[in-house]
Amino acid sequence: MGATGAPGTGPDDPGALAVLLDGQGYLADDGAATACFLALRMQRPLFLEGDAGVGKTELARAFSGVLGAPLIRLQCHEGIDASQALYDWDHPRQLLHLRAVQASGQAPAAAEELEAGMYDRRYLQARPLLRALEESAPGRPAVLLIDEIDRADDEFEAFLLEFLSEFAISVPELGTVRAAAPPAVVLTSNRTREVHDALKRRCLYHWMPHPSFEREAAIIARRRPEAADRLVRAVAAAAQRLRDPASSGIDLVKPPGVAETIDWTAALTALGATALDADAAARTLGALVKHRDDVDAVRERLSALLNGAAAAPGPAARARP
Repeated sequence: MGATGAPGTGPDDPGALAVLLDGQGYLADDGAATACFLALRMQRPLFLEGDAGVGKTELARAFSGVLGAPLIRLQCHEGIDASQALYDWDHPRQLLHLRAVQASGQAPAAAEELEAGMYDRRYLQARPLLRALEESAPGRPAVLLIDEIDRADDEFEAFLLEFLSEFAISVPELGTVRAAAPPAVVLTSNRTREVHDALKRRCLYHWMPHPSFEREAAIIARRRPEAADRLVRAVAAAAQRLRDPASSGIDLVKPPGVAETIDWTAALTALGATALDADAAARTLGALVKHRDDVDAVRERLSALLNGAAAAPGPAARARP
């Protein structure tokens, strides 16, 4: 397997994959690059777990770019069921077909023939799982992203377990659809609930932590090249402290992810800031923290936070449940 990233090829080792992911705009650490490499080589689903905003979905996007393959996304939510993930029949087009047959005056030889015409593949609307099977080919697997599986319920997890075991879907009117080659599957979870062990055992598991200071600064600089280097490093340092209650004195309801630090940098730059000061930070906090209690707690200790000083938490921070 080559290291070019062209369709039908793959990297020779995790280091080569990290370089290819870098070319797609994603700065992967050794753990993420190794997990993706092994999932590709072993043809196993990859289960990415971590806090919101650490780059799980973006890793799947970059992975599909490396493979030169389509990214097919299934966004999970409460109440999602198999029909929303598999397929649906295009009933308006089926009705038009029936009316066209009636208008032609040439009735089919039998009811079975009419029914077969109505349940033709052209009237089947493929949802993400069926699309992944049909678009995945040997040497060029489609990348199926099953995003936020922790938002789905137990029944949908059980259904996914069967799908990942067989990579086949039964359509009663047409028969069984099998993948010519298994798609590359990436599942993500924000840990809003515990995903069952049976599903995790089917996958390779990788925990995605928040990035280190140097890596986060590099990510921000990559995404916001117009921002001053001094500002980029100050934003990354402040975000690192906010995620550590022992360092910031604040136990946030929702610590900022990388997406928030990128947005904060963009907001500060839009105001003309080249360094991080208390006034500019206070005016743009809505780009960094997205919970009212968090905004109050951060605003109360903003100067100490920006200066990297440790201090006792104030009333807003102490009131955190």
